Amino acid sequence: MWEHAVGSSSSSDGGIDDNRQQLVNAGAIPVLVQLLSSSDVDVQYYCTTALSNIAVDASNRKRLAQTESRLVQSLVHLMDSSTPKVQCQAALALRNLASDEKYQLEIVRAKGLPPLLRLLQSSYLPLILSAVACIRNISIHPLNESPIIDAGFLKPLVDLLGSTDNEEIQCHAISTLRNLAASSDRNKELVLQAGAVQKCKDLVLKVPLSVQSEMTAAIAVLALSDELKPHLLNLGVFDVLIPLTESESIEVQGNSAAALGNLSSKDWADPNGGIHGYLKRFLASGDPTFQHIAIWTLLQLLESEDKRLISYIAKSDDVVHMVKSISDKNIESDEEDQEDGEGEVIALARRCLEFLGNGPRQTLVEA
Repeated sequence: MWEHAVGSSSSSDGGIDDNRQQLVNAGAIPVLVQLLSSSDVDVQYYCTTALSNIAVDASNRKRLAQTESRLVQSLVHLMDSSTPKVQCQAALALRNLASDEKYQLEIVRAKGLPPLLRLLQSSYLPLILSAVACIRNISIHPLNESPIIDAGFLKPLVDLLGSTDNEEIQCHAISTLRNLAASSDRNKELVLQAGAVQKCKDLVLKVPLSVQSEMTAAIAVLALSDELKPHLLNLGVFDVLIPLTESESIEVQGNSAAALGNLSSKDWADPNGGIHGYLKRFLASGDPTFQHIAIWTLLQLLESEDKRLISYIAKSDDVVHMVKSISDKNIESDEEDQEDGEGEVIALARRCLEFLGNGPRQTLVEA
């Protein structure tokens, strides 16, 4: 009877909410948790699936937390099952539970990291996906950053970025790496040493927008560390960040500009001329596309409100002079020129000059 009820809860998405609540209201939770220790693989599968569905709902997670103290331990145990579909559902159930802070900590305490790492390194895509989705949620808690790193997750997560075309896996992997780097400079350095930035640099221009957004966000987080800035610059991240400030995705634009801003506020002119050199070369190129990228990047940096960076820019007479000469061009009334993008470049140049005090600035009085 339970198998039938639980089976229906895991098989039809349409009525999944109803079935989920019916099971909960019928008092199924304690029975489902008890049946996790059944020796019947099908029963294990149905019960993990049902509990995974039940754990999607925040109020159900609260109920589970209050009444089912053995749940996490049982699910951790099932990640070592010899049946992939059971392992998969156990990791997904833990992933849903790990939407809550309490469970993020409890999974680590229950020694959930070693089996998750094993699943992450398997060759079976659904297992990898469920494990990396789970570790992403667990990594949200600052207290879990170091335990996850110490458990050996960094290299496998970096490897996942390039070993699959699965967008979801790539997103979860890089997002986890970003979470792991969030709180301490030590962890940022370990993420860098594991090759995360090099891998992002190699892949970021070729991956889907959702992955680009996560990768640029990760670089921006790492670029907050003054000690790591020279390393990031030497890896050549400018080469990818500058074109990405023109991405069609607002998130990618913003993350790339934030990363550039974080890097540039430390070293405006290093290495090899730094971002100053880039802007100068792009502006002087005479190529409308390069000029557009340079002006757009400059505007993003000015909008960052980083006083130190804005002062570097304002003192760079060569850059300001080139921006001024672009802004002084007359926008032709000829429509074709406008569509060519020249009009837009001129408009962007004028906005840059407003920021630099050559025009009125409204944002100073904005709340």
